[in-house]
This record gives sequence, structure tokens and C-alpha cells, in this order.
Amino acid sequence: MSLLLNTSSALPLSPSPPSSFSSPPPRLRLSSSFALPPRRPPHSSFPPLRVSQSFPTQASAAAAATTTMGDAPDAGMDAVQRRLMFEDECILVDESDNVVGHESKYNCHLWENILTGKMLHRAFSVFLFNTKYELLLQQRSATKVTFPLVWTNTCCSHPLYRDSELIAENHLGVRNAAQRKLLDELGIPAEDVPVDQFTPLGRMLYKAPSDGKWGEHELDYLLFIVRDVNVHPNPDEVAEAKYVNRDQLKELLQKADAGEVKLSPWFRLVVENFLFKWWDHVEKGTLNEVSEIGTIHKL
Repeated sequence: MSLLLNTSSALPLSPSPPSSFSSPPPRLRLSSSFALPPRRPPHSSFPPLRVSQSFPTQASAAAAATTTMGDAPDAGMDAVQRRLMFEDECILVDESDNVVGHESKYNCHLWENILTGKMLHRAFSVFLFNTKYELLLQQRSATKVTFPLVWTNTCCSHPLYRDSELIAENHLGVRNAAQRKLLDELGIPAEDVPVDQFTPLGRMLYKAPSDGKWGEHELDYLLFIVRDVNVHPNPDEVAEAKYVNRDQLKELLQKADAGEVKLSPWFRLVVENFLFKWWDHVEKGTLNEVSEIGTIHKL
């Protein structure tokens, strides 16, 4: 397998078909004048990120979510999310991170399948800091099938079962996938996040239910990067985005403990086990000194 290293532009991707969607829910914070057109424009035409000053409460977020789901199984699944659930092929691995096969995103996230122990798949979580050492967070869209409207780290997704994202050398496949999804979810251009700038700090294995039907069972790569980037959130994926410093993140954790907002289970695990000690090294520029990528933490 040839080495595909792309430090300045995204890997060639098949264009996603356009989608139609209705006006955004009240808590969608992209721009005070943002209005959704009948069809999705290119990423470059999304309005720039507006950093919000406070987190919306879970009650108001949940109210927005009720408009997106029907009563019958899968009846309310958003068309874009449905396409991704059935077209994306996740990489199945064993607990030592050896590739053992592939399966649709849909099947990988059904809780009844997860309980068979055969749906463990590779994932990644990006933690992107600006040069003020603030961490970019996102609130997942109300139309997400798993964990809608929860707050989480910058970007969380899966490398797919394709040549460019299966490359094991220097974890390049996972880095390529991270670059792809930062563009897809947050409109961050590939040149803003060269793949050689991601620092893989560790891997964790975890399992978490979402709503009874859906859940996660992932071997998750934790990728850190410090870059000033252009952010143009995709409303199909992201309800809101926000930079936070350490104190603001602690405030968010307090709101989550009080039930005012929800955090993704993987983000909570990283916060409780790694994030604040690694944040010190973000500021010092010494992330490579604390990399534990050879270890798989079972949490």
C-alpha cells in the first residue's frame, strides 16, 4: 500500500448530493442573519463561526429536537444522516486495534448489534486549539442519529473502510479521516489542518448507549492539533460551535452535572482522564512528550 501524505489539501472525495432542509431550530447559532437556502451551498458560503457567550440549556435544545423525529422507527431520520448511516462503511477492529472487517455505520451503532460484541469499530476524536490555547467545542445537530444536541470536542467521527483511511503507518489513515470530517462538519479547509500537524496522544476503548436503540462501541484515537482555522459550521452536523478556555470548560462541566446540558460520553471520559493534564502540554508545545498512542486505555 502506497503512502498517501497530504499536508496541504483534502484527499479527493466523492461529492455529497445536495440536500433540502427546513429552517433551523431556534437555538442554531451560526450568524444573526443566517437563513437556510433550499439546497446546501458549498462550505465556503457558510457564514463564519460566531462564538457564543453562553451554552443553551438542555431543555431548550430538546424542544428543538422534537421537530426532527417521528414516532415510527427511523421515520424521522434526516435524509442526510440516513445516507451517511447506510453508505459509510466503518472499520471493524478487535480490542488490539487489528482490522477484522467492515460494516455499515447503521449496523455498527444499533445497540442490539453492539451487545453481540462484534461491532467494535475504529473512531477518532479531534481536539483543536487556537493559538490562544482555547479548545473548539461543538454541539451536535438535532438531526444526528446518535447523541443529538450533546456538547462534545471539536470533531468526532470514523475513518472509513477505504484505502486512504486504512493506512497504518504513522496513523495516517486516521489523520486523513480527521481532515476530511473537519471540512465536512465545520467547513475547516484542509490547508488549515495539514495531516502532519495532528498529534495522536492515545487510544481509548469504550462502550456507551445513546437512547436504547443506538449506541457506541469504539476504539477511539485522540488527535490534538493547535491551529488558527477558518470555521464555517455545516448545520446538518453542528448546531453550535464555541471556543472555551479551561474555566469555561469547567463551567460547562458544572452545567452538565446539574442536568442543564449534556456531554457526549467519549468527551466526558477524555475530560475526566486526560484533557486537563494534556492541556498543559498544549500550552508548552510539548504534546509529543505525553503521547501514549501505543497504549489502548479501556475505560
